[in-house]
Amino acid sequence: MVGKKIRVLVVDDTVLYRKVLTDVLARIPNVEVVGSAGNGRIGLNKIEQLRPDLMTLDFEMPVMDGLQTLRELKKKKSDVAVIMVSAHTSAGAAVTMEALELGAYDFIAKPSGGSLEQNREALLKQLKPVIQSVTTRRILSRTLRKAPSTPLPKKQPVAVPSPSPAVPLKPAGRIDIVAVGISTGGPNALAVMIPLLPKTLRTPVVIVQHMPPVFTKALADSLDKKSAVHVKEAEQDELIQAGCVYIAPGGKQMKLTRRAGGIAVDLTDDPPENHCRPAADYLFRSVSKLYDNRALGVIMTGMGSDGVLGLRLMKRRGARVIGQDEATCVVYGMPMEASKAEVTDVVLPLARIAPEIVRMVK
Repeated sequence: MVGKKIRVLVVDDTVLYRKVLTDVLARIPNVEVVGSAGNGRIGLNKIEQLRPDLMTLDFEMPVMDGLQTLRELKKKKSDVAVIMVSAHTSAGAAVTMEALELGAYDFIAKPSGGSLEQNREALLKQLKPVIQSVTTRRILSRTLRKAPSTPLPKKQPVAVPSPSPAVPLKPAGRIDIVAVGISTGGPNALAVMIPLLPKTLRTPVVIVQHMPPVFTKALADSLDKKSAVHVKEAEQDELIQAGCVYIAPGGKQMKLTRRAGGIAVDLTDDPPENHCRPAADYLFRSVSKLYDNRALGVIMTGMGSDGVLGLRLMKRRGARVIGQDEATCVVYGMPMEASKAEVTDVVLPLARIAPEIVRMVK
């Protein structure tokens, strides 16, 4: 398996952009661009011929656009990972949310402005972690497929990918805040979790989802339409309210601070942490200071280790922590690191996280 290259198909109606993406992908180790296409219809045909592991897909194309292509892939039950290449606009962000719901693995934003070389570097910075997560998933799936399927002896315990205690967390006191850190695979995971929260939830929920500016607003709007709780992109100085979900704006760090009227949002231009802005660690630190043991942390699907240090601080002050299990994560990175650091109290599949939050808050 070592040395196996990720095979990529580039689908974009612009010759220049196909060339730019091909050149950028060629700079990433263990990546091979096996072909390109000028629209979704040609792209689908080339998937049959070339069997790529990954496809970059533009939205606006003649004959068959990006969303139509995703729908066809869904019908065909294709296992190719699709990375959407999105315009950095409100309309582009909204259609990106729809693409993720249709099964796109992730997205990158087309750089706006700057020189050609600066745009190439911006694309490279976005593509590298996505390729890394696709590579990890591919290795794991092939390893599982190759694993022997012979039954184990009756007395031999069966290993599970992550500890998932059957006993729910025992409430140790009042919960006044729920703080969530999430990244790759997050929009779809949140689309499952947030609609399961009741309108009567008596705590606010604050979320760091790793996303660029504009896209966090589109995510909040998309979730708000599906949910009983009110979901919005957080704004500077607003007081957080029970039964509301606040998503940190892309490109800003978000912390909570005490004000005369209650607890308020403070958005800053402080440097990225763990290469992220917003960063879960940054939010979790403020939660630990303000809420002590009245906080509930949730760490969900995503690459890297953002959130672990902040959760450690929250745990020291008596907070409890829920981690998403490996089987339901798109990328088992952030929850895995939290589990390895022994800061999670319970590990649950995605569908059980919201009910556990509700139970703990009650």
